[in-house]
Amino acid sequence: MAAIPARGGSVGLPGKNIRPLNGIPLVGRTVRAARGSRFVSEVFVSSDSEEILTVAAKYGAHPVSRPLELSGPTATSESALVHLLENEPSLQSEPPDILVFLQCTAPFTQAHHVDQVVEALLNKDATSAISVVDDHGFYWEIGADGAGVGLNHDPSTQRVRRQDISARYRENGAVYAMRVPEFLKSGNRYCGKTILVPVDSTWIEIDTSQDWDMAEAFIRTEQFTGELSPESVNPVRALVTAFDGVHTDNSVFVNRDGTESIVCNRYDEIGLDRLHGRNVRLLMLDRDDNGLAAQRARKLGMEYRYHPFDKLQIMSDWSAKQEISFAELAYIGADVADIDCMKVCGLSAAPRNAPAEVKANATLVLESAGGAAVVHEFGELLISRGMLGRG
Repeated sequence: MAAIPARGGSVGLPGKNIRPLNGIPLVGRTVRAARGSRFVSEVFVSSDSEEILTVAAKYGAHPVSRPLELSGPTATSESALVHLLENEPSLQSEPPDILVFLQCTAPFTQAHHVDQVVEALLNKDATSAISVVDDHGFYWEIGADGAGVGLNHDPSTQRVRRQDISARYRENGAVYAMRVPEFLKSGNRYCGKTILVPVDSTWIEIDTSQDWDMAEAFIRTEQFTGELSPESVNPVRALVTAFDGVHTDNSVFVNRDGTESIVCNRYDEIGLDRLHGRNVRLLMLDRDDNGLAAQRARKLGMEYRYHPFDKLQIMSDWSAKQEISFAELAYIGADVADIDCMKVCGLSAAPRNAPAEVKANATLVLESAGGAAVVHEFGELLISRGMLGRG
């Protein structure tokens, strides 16, 4: 089982555990990483905050209220883990073999990182395992006489190349795995034989506003995030997309004669052709009577509708005419004007570079940026995961 302790109070960055990063709250990111692991059967979030527990439940975790005496700034994560193991009824009736401890402060944890750590624990007959990242820095300490002393290098000799320094590893605070009996006996995440598991992640942990700024800069490289499975979403019978920011990157080229032109991606044509062949209804929804968008919709075989301020009403009228419920609609949006539509559809997606508020309301955030074959990527996800229903 996986456990995620998440206190409501934070001295360095108040409210950080539910603060959205790239549109997804930190606790939500951590829950999704745990749920995606092939080893984890249940995910628990322990907190003194009802708000955190509500968000955690939304992302599929079992919320567990933590006593106030285990929620102060001096309380250890281990105390919350022991409380969970010894008091949660489902864990009492069927104790887990392995506890995976995850921290919300490591926002770049992914499911395969959890798998790597647990797999190493099992294969190397260890009692605990931790995720680490390579660290090739030159380390010093101040000696008794006040002079600098090299820890992993000899400053009195010729400077060695960084890659020739003996391998060092830094905890990234992301994944800890422990065999439960040994952990309960010691009360320490580093129990018995502890092994290091290098992972392809970053050392960034969010404790301060400066850490948050670094994470927001790093997040621009983030890959696909989200859950997409036939078990969690109704079969999709129609796809509705915005135009600007989805089919385009929002750039507009003004020609010498004052006319405008845009750049679209031909891979979107391929993606929509594949959806056409599976009888998926297609609608492009815009805010203005945009001639370029209308032409592009005709080229793609999509119906075109527009409304200056109420896209939801237009989509509602169109879906009723098609006899398709909101639950059977998928929506790709890239603007705050799309949020109302995204909220009511059974499935919604946002490009990687969409505003945070838009991504926060999307079922999943795509790897592609606007204008970079967003529609093609989403279509392939729907097809490959068997998400399409009868047209």
